[in-house]
Amino acid sequence: MTPAVRAEGAARTSRAVRLGPRSLAALALVSAVGVVAFGWPFLAPPGSGLAAHAQDAPWLFAGLLVLLVAVVAATISESGLGPKAVAMLGVLAATGAALRPLGAGTAGIEPMFFLMVLSGRVLGPGFGFTLGSLTMFASALLTGGVGPWMPFQMLAMGWFTMGAGLLPGPGRLRGRGELALLAAYGFFAAFAYGTIMNLAGWPFMGTLASNISFDPHAAVPANLARFLAYCTATSLGWDLGRAVVTVALTLTLGPAVLKALRRATRQAAFETAVTFEGR
Repeated sequence: MTPAVRAEGAARTSRAVRLGPRSLAALALVSAVGVVAFGWPFLAPPGSGLAAHAQDAPWLFAGLLVLLVAVVAATISESGLGPKAVAMLGVLAATGAALRPLGAGTAGIEPMFFLMVLSGRVLGPGFGFTLGSLTMFASALLTGGVGPWMPFQMLAMGWFTMGAGLLPGPGRLRGRGELALLAAYGFFAAFAYGTIMNLAGWPFMGTLASNISFDPHAAVPANLARFLAYCTATSLGWDLGRAVVTVALTLTLGPAVLKALRRATRQAAFETAVTFEGR
């Protein structure tokens, strides 16, 4: 077997989950609902009585959670994952959940994000979305952070991890070039995650900070300026810390973690059909 053939075989086994029709449909549905749930302050016309949305938070929480569980179930069942793949999903989710509390409350030091980037890269977008959402769910149970914000966190982390699986060159790019790509993605995606999560709480500030709070009677440009000011005043430092930590861990621990994940994926051979040869 030539080196090219071996490399091609390794690349094929590095993606544990392929998105099929049901998985794509479920992911599209939950993403569409998520876009509306996050972006409704900029999607609805001014003066549309959006203050009543706060009363819908429990229903939104339940609906998003059900949809996220449906995505997970559809991805796992359609892809035909065996016990090894489910075990890896559980191990990675538990590891990410255990890493999250290590830096909680300390300037955005959140080491779980680098693990999500590397896992999404190796295991693909479908597995990545499932892993990201389950990791955030498990960490919420571990830290007692269950509340209306949890499905937003699950969805945002699912997008974050899935994005790493959609980066170009999964079967060709290796070494320093791949690390640089993953570090750059982790840096910008860390800011994107924080910005998206700000949308979950910003509309409900009320009159706590009138200059940066959501105004249901203002036009979109005015509210956009208020939102940018809110992000700058409340989360910019935290997001910067998260981005720097993600980059630092990716560059230092990335080679070893990527190697371990790829070796485990090849040994598990998630998508390899089991055949029996007659004597």
